[in-house]
Amino acid sequence: MKIVACVKRVPATDTRVKVGIDGVSVDTAQVEWVINPYDEFAVEAALQIKEKAGEGEVTIVSLAPPEATKELRTCLAMGADKAILLSDPDASSRDAQLTATALAKVISELSPDLVLTGKLAVDRDQGQVGSLIAAKLGWACLTEIKALEIADGKAVCERSGEGGNREKYDVALPAVLTCTKGLNEPRYASLKGIMAAKKKPIDERPADLGEARMAIKSLELPAERSEGRIVGEGAEAVPELVRLLREEAKLL
Repeated sequence: MKIVACVKRVPATDTRVKVGIDGVSVDTAQVEWVINPYDEFAVEAALQIKEKAGEGEVTIVSLAPPEATKELRTCLAMGADKAILLSDPDASSRDAQLTATALAKVISELSPDLVLTGKLAVDRDQGQVGSLIAAKLGWACLTEIKALEIADGKAVCERSGEGGNREKYDVALPAVLTCTKGLNEPRYASLKGIMAAKKKPIDERPADLGEARMAIKSLELPAERSEGRIVGEGAEAVPELVRLLREEAKLL
């Protein structure tokens, strides 16, 4: 079974974000880059499917700047067989349509049985790329899965529905599935895996991007939150609190 896991290089979630001097990008001087946490669930799921089957191939695909070979080596050290880097120095500024188009072209060439992605990337928080890849390939797509089994040419998945109910689906392969927390616990790379990863191939090629239809005009941090205030104590504070919630916060 051939499986593709798509990953993105993102700033660590504890990064103190600063806007660059151009006003449209993030200042990367002090940024620590990592694999998008949700994509780690996708990589782990791909590895578990291969291990359970006793055969198969896991390929990592990423649209990223050349420096992202570090994150791809981490995926290879976890157990992936090979990686493809669609090299693009401006990858972090690409919109979901461009990203999905570039990834879908390569995935189409690979003809996998299954594509796994994270439910979203923590830098943009959009959650569009997995579904767009499926649309471009003409494949079925199920988002935010929390359980996965492969059997008889289909993926048996569970996800959270309305009101927290668990929904179960049978999805015919090939398909695109997006993964979320609760699906698995991503493994750490072992020393043996790290050494083996040095010999595994990373196919670096220029990203095949279409014409951009969206551009960032400006980027700014949210305004600082104002300090809280105490409006009184006990039951006597309730009328004033209600007034503030209605007139200032506009919540009532």
